[in-house]
Amino acid sequence: MSIKILANDGIDATGKKILEAAGFIVDNNKIPQEELAKHINNYDVLTVRSATKVRKPLIDACTNLKLVVRGGVGLDNIDVEYAEQKGIKVRNTPLASSQSVAELVFAHLFTGVRFLQESNRLMPTEGIEKFKELKEKYSKGSELSGKTMGIIGFGNIGKAVTKMALGLGMNVKAYDPYPSKGVFTFNFPGNVSATCEINPGSKDEVISQSDFITVHSAGSTEVLTADDFKKMKKGVMIVNCARGGVIKEKILLEALNNGTVSFAGLDVFEEEPTNNKEILQHPRISLTPHIGASTTEAQERVGKEVADIIIKTFS
Repeated sequence: MSIKILANDGIDATGKKILEAAGFIVDNNKIPQEELAKHINNYDVLTVRSATKVRKPLIDACTNLKLVVRGGVGLDNIDVEYAEQKGIKVRNTPLASSQSVAELVFAHLFTGVRFLQESNRLMPTEGIEKFKELKEKYSKGSELSGKTMGIIGFGNIGKAVTKMALGLGMNVKAYDPYPSKGVFTFNFPGNVSATCEINPGSKDEVISQSDFITVHSAGSTEVLTADDFKKMKKGVMIVNCARGGVIKEKILLEALNNGTVSFAGLDVFEEEPTNNKEILQHPRISLTPHIGASTTEAQERVGKEVADIIIKTFS
């Protein structure tokens, strides 16, 4: 009997082709969340991204499901422990999207230091009549080189961000509560290498000494609190391409409006889609609609990794 897979949040064509060539049946027709429990037992495997939620009620409805694969890093949309107690394996693809997310972090940072988010809003309406004024206003940007990048969360994405930062000539301070203290070496073309020291007890040091802070923690638990913002350099820039909720939007807005934070880049929001007009319309926030892992290359890698996990599970 063939193994049936429901790719409820879609799967890259390459991954689908690999699975079908291996004899699996892949259904990538979206089933609405509220109807999923009625159909889930037609499948042996469920693959999801961030849209589909695999919570206890859905898990309780499963009598045939053997494997859930999250195409991405986080597992916060899946009740992992409960699923595994019910005999359902849960896997994810932690490496596939790291490069894409890291590059988006720097897209936001370059936007912030050169005022691109605001100049792109004003140039279409004021670029002719006020060109000189806009040129003067936006000619006071800065470079990333020589500045200090603070990284909260030193997993695969945090390491990818670190490598890019070192390549740009930045200093890096990293914090993660889990790994042991140590020095990490990053290799570049031409036999060039650079190192970064990580200390699990140095969150306050990272927050207080960084010119830029980017968050890459797992889950949606609040990471940067109101007290943390009080310890930051005045004018710090913040990027969140991790999860909505790791930075509370109310606290971030207060910090932007009182000058503690000079710029924020947000790819994720406490509620998605967000209806927070203060966030959406703030002149010093760069916005993207949760697209950190959504590049052609990352989606292909995710699809291949999902396929590899499923094939190995049933081989």
